[in-house]
Formats: sequence, structure tokens, C-alpha cells
Amino acid sequence: MCNFFYFILILAFALNDEIKFTGAAYCNGKPSPSAQPNLKPIIDQKPTFIKEIKNAKLYKIGTDDDSIKIVHLWGTPYEMGFAHGSIVKQELTGLIEAFWKYMESEIISGINGTTKGFFRPDFLERVADLGLDVALDIENTITERYTGRYFHDEIKGMSDATGIEEKKFRRIHLIGELTKGSCSMFGAWGAALPNSEGLLQLRALDWVVDGGLQNFPEITVYHPNKNEQNGHDFANIGWSGWIGSIQGYSSAKLAISEIGVSYPDESFGKESRFGTPFTYALRDILQFDNTFYDAYNRLTNGKRTCDLILGVGDGKINKFNSVQYSASVANFMNDTTLKPEGDWHPKIKDVVYHGMDWLCPSFNEVMAAQISKFYGNLTAQNAIREVTSIVQTGSLLVTYYDFNNDVIYTANARGDIEEGPRNAYDRRDFIIKPVEELSETTKGSRNSQASSSNSQPTTPKTPPTRKRLASVDLNVDSTPSKKMDTKKDKKNCQITCISSKKYCCGTCCKEEKNIALCQKYFEDGKKL
Repeated sequence: MCNFFYFILILAFALNDEIKFTGAAYCNGKPSPSAQPNLKPIIDQKPTFIKEIKNAKLYKIGTDDDSIKIVHLWGTPYEMGFAHGSIVKQELTGLIEAFWKYMESEIISGINGTTKGFFRPDFLERVADLGLDVALDIENTITERYTGRYFHDEIKGMSDATGIEEKKFRRIHLIGELTKGSCSMFGAWGAALPNSEGLLQLRALDWVVDGGLQNFPEITVYHPNKNEQNGHDFANIGWSGWIGSIQGYSSAKLAISEIGVSYPDESFGKESRFGTPFTYALRDILQFDNTFYDAYNRLTNGKRTCDLILGVGDGKINKFNSVQYSASVANFMNDTTLKPEGDWHPKIKDVVYHGMDWLCPSFNEVMAAQISKFYGNLTAQNAIREVTSIVQTGSLLVTYYDFNNDVIYTANARGDIEEGPRNAYDRRDFIIKPVEELSETTKGSRNSQASSSNSQPTTPKTPPTRKRLASVDLNVDSTPSKKMDTKKDKKNCQITCISSKKYCCGTCCKEEKNIALCQKYFEDGKKL
């Protein structure tokens, strides 16, 4: 009877799946004219080792009042999930329970109309009719066919380690599809940067700063088994136990940004409930895609859902596009095709940017002004000081990806027991950079074949042709721009090509399946 009940409800949603555009409106609010620069010093220190268990290591960077945990995971999806749930069990459990309570309170307030809505109105209607658990379980059912098995396996591992029901993990991870958040992004390269070198990318998350997430910041670094189809190393920048991606950086030098759209125009077309949850699609980019064009194909050909603006940066070719994203469109935009059109959203050479929403003049005007102020000298430090802080974007989480220097800068909102400014854009940023000591100590927990958690893990060899991103130990393929001028360099490059099946030393591997990809890599005139 229960299954039949769900079948009828899902059928009803399928018949009424089309969520149509109802008319353009502009966002509310604007940055305060008295907003101040963020002059706080950046935290630049080595992560401190905390503990190690089978398939996981835990580090911490910063002090109790400003700190982020860094968790390294090895193994299969289930093994990484179990290790994750074990090594930060208290934090992971705390996040799930706190955020669930927050959602329940916001549901009551939203239905009663006593506070500004956190959830989309159509979802509130479903909850009022069915209850929160049932409404989220239906969302899970209608998106499950578009969700990779590895997500379920990882959730199963966390559930087994913590005792929290799998359904609860799944429910929590669908919230991004159903809430109304505002965020900002930009990608800058070429003439916008000092010496016209590299790519600088922003992802600013403006979401709830009192929902519990702010208490459990974490960078989760995945090292999937290389002998399985589980992708490559990547870092998820978020919170303990949050396995979807809203910010992140991969070993393929890809990074992601995202903005929830509450104020679209008619060009977005319709939304849909049936498709891949966007936090899973973004994680797939980090975990499986090697190039910007892989991400382009994934988003263009995937089953899309709600209205968003996504951002994809590729540090190998210094390329960034934003993506107008909905069930109807996947419109990739560069600095010359940037939309929406308007005096309040001027085009800037070698810059793609969006402030807070799609139709949001007040924030876009200020963002354009601040980017222009530092044009030609736009660095992560300048942007931290006078872009996100003056635009007042990134209340919960702010991350800058500095591809040229292979570092990330990230800040989290004030936790309940912390002091200082509330919003992340006003707080101290952490710089995550190469640290040789950590590179050595992150080797070890890959021994997923050990018979018990007390077994001593073996130490895997790290390929000499790879480098790491700081404390997140990302095995990023090195791509020197100088020409190979010795037989030794050429031989090493050939070995790397054979082993990585990618490219190196300014050239592409001459494999049939990579020829088209090579052509795209070097479309700007570089030689194959």
C-alpha cells in the first residue's frame, strides 16, 4: 500500500513536472554604502595532524576561534564514507542533526508565513500536504535514477559509521534543490590580472549563517581507488558529511562556482523536478572530468533541474565560463557573450561575473565597480580585501581559486562558539598551499585491505611527475609551458602521457581518443 501511495504521488508530480516562468522581477536589497574592506590578516600556516584511522586522516588548520578541519579519505565510495563517518563522527552527526532541526523550524515559519521563506513556495505546499519526511523522500525517488551509485554507497558508509539513517542523509542532500539562496561568482584572466597570467575564480555562498552548517567547516579530500572507475582526487570545500559539491577544486585543475536563481527572466524557460541534483552534477565535474570541455558536455547533455548560474574554471588553459542553467537551457557564457544584458551588468574584458542573482542590478553594479577598480591588478588578496567585502557577498562561505599559484583562499561564517564578524566575507581567510611535510604524511591510509582499523597502512608511491595543492594533497598533473629541450624531458613526458592518458610538457598524448581533446586544449594557437 505504501509503495502504491508513493507511485500515485510521483505520477502526479510527473504529470505536473513543468515549473514555468511566471514573469520577470528584480532582486531585493543592495550592498551597504558603508561596507568596509576586509583588512584582517590571512591565516597562512601548516595544517596540524590530529589523528589517523583506516582509510582516513584528519588535520586542522587555524585556531579554535578560526579553524577548518581537513579530512583525507581513501578507498571505495563505501570505504571513504565509513571512514568519514568514523573520523569526524561527532561533527558529522552534529551537522546532520542541527541542520535537520533548522529545516523543520523554517518549514513551520514558511508555512505560517511568520518569516521570510527559506524554501521554494512549491515545496512548502507539498510539505504542508504530506509532511517534510515524505516530501523529501519523494524528491529522492524522482532524482534517484539520475544519481550515481557511488553517492548511495558513500552515504551507506556514513550511515553505518554513525548510526544515522540513510534516508536522513539523502533528505539533507536534496535541500539545495528546494531552497532559495543568493550567491556570487567571477572568473578573471588575461588583462584583468597582474602580468596577464593565470586564472582567478570566486565562489561566494550566501546562505543561512545560523542553520548549523557554520559550526562544522571542512575540506574533504577524496583519493578514490585508482584501479576502479571512481574518478580522480578532488577537494570538496564545505562541511562535515556534506558530500554534494557547492565549492571545490580537482586534481585536473577544475573548479566550480554556483548561484541559485530566484529572479530569472524568460530565457531560462522551465524548471523540472526530474534530473540530477545540481550538487551531485557539480561533484561529478570535480571527480570525473579532466577538462573544461568534459564539464561542458556533462552540463549540456545532462538531465538538468532548477534555475541556477554555474561556473566552471580550468586552470590548465585559464578558461572560465558561467552557465545559465535550467531544465530548458545550458547556456555557456564568456566575457563577450555575458548575460543578462543591461547597463547595470557591463561587460568587462577577460572577466565573467554575476552578483547575487540573475536579475540583480544593485549587487552587479557594485561588483563591476570593484572589479574595475583593481583591473590589471586583480589578485586574490585584493579581491578578499575589497571585492567580496564591499559587495557583501559570501555570508556563509567564500572561496577564491588562484590557479596561477595553485592555492585556494577560503573563509567560513562565525560558528556559535566563535567570536568576531558573523559573515565569512568579513572574517579571516585561510590560504591552502603546498606543504612538503603534509605531502609526506598524507601517504598511508590507502590500505583499504587491512583487516582492522588498528592495522598499519602501507605507504603508496607518489608519481614524481605530479604536484599537490597544499594541505589538500591533490595530485595535479604538471604542465610546464617551456619547450622540451632534452632527451630526458622528452622521455619523461612520454612516460607521463602513457600513464596518465592526458597531456604534459605542453603537448598532448597522441592517442586516438584524445586527438579531438588535444585540439581543443590548444585552440588558442599552441602547438600539439
